[in-house]
Amino acid sequence: MDLKELIFELCQAAGVSGNEQPVLEIIKNRISPFAKTSVDCNGNLFAVLGNRHAEREILVDAHIDRIGFIVTDIDENGFVKIDGCGGVDSRVLQNTELVTQNEIKLYGVVCCLPPHLSNGSEDKAEPISKTWVDFGMPKYELVKYINPGDVLTFGSKPSCLLGDLITAPALDNRCGAAALIRMCELLSGKEIDYRVTVMFSSQEETFALGAKTGAFKHMADEAIVVDVSFASQPDISGLYSKIALSKGGMIGVSPILNRDMTNALIKLAQDKNIPYQLEPLASLTGTNADHIACTKSGIKTALVSIPQRYMHTQHEVISVSDVDNTARLLAEYIQSGGTANA
Repeated sequence: MDLKELIFELCQAAGVSGNEQPVLEIIKNRISPFAKTSVDCNGNLFAVLGNRHAEREILVDAHIDRIGFIVTDIDENGFVKIDGCGGVDSRVLQNTELVTQNEIKLYGVVCCLPPHLSNGSEDKAEPISKTWVDFGMPKYELVKYINPGDVLTFGSKPSCLLGDLITAPALDNRCGAAALIRMCELLSGKEIDYRVTVMFSSQEETFALGAKTGAFKHMADEAIVVDVSFASQPDISGLYSKIALSKGGMIGVSPILNRDMTNALIKLAQDKNIPYQLEPLASLTGTNADHIACTKSGIKTALVSIPQRYMHTQHEVISVSDVDNTARLLAEYIQSGGTANA
């Protein structure tokens, strides 16, 4: 499996929260050689490995939706007003290229005021609800292709940086989905005497609907969530100033996460010489782990995050080796049997 090529394919797919079907189909095709798949009514894709009839189950989750925008209005001149789906950073929007997710794709540019015409008061970031997009068409032509309720995404394309670093939109969390597909490839043909359910969940960026309902349906004995978290960059202080790209995934340590699982992941990484980093969190994790851990009467949950720079922008940055090492760690954990005897 060419992991970089897989990540690029996933990142170029549509799939704003609540509209995950395009990326879901790609994942289904990619993972079907390794596992039996199914899709539920909330847009979650499940792939089952190991002994499907076993009572014991480990759930591994990565969300597949991406942040984006929804059309809220079109004015008489054809300018399109948008609002955010998920945690869009309004500071990076001015003059950004966006693309529709309809059958006919149209590219537009977020409107911005030239500095020559500004007195300085307009220089602060406007809320997304006051953002307009220019598609270069009059309204009578534009409404043939775009209507309120349609969704848009960033129009930027994946590309390679130096070394094993890449940049792309939607690396949050398409790189996590790629790690799970790679994990399934590593486990292909391995003897596993319990059930492993891989969940590619929907709508994490808006309501975590997929994780909440999917975990409730399966009620596994253990769960591991894979997402992204923050890597070092200029002017970052504290914990995340020490998180480096290409140094391995981040094993979460938090009150809501199961300590036995966390310790088992750390020991496996050490024993198998898999690079890893620690992410101590004083409270919640801000990921699907928070919801899965308190499903029904509770599920023992762990978290592994892929370090990322420039989260929720059109040019997120990760290391491909971190994705691969995360997949290796997950595969080793599953082969070890988890914490069944802990």
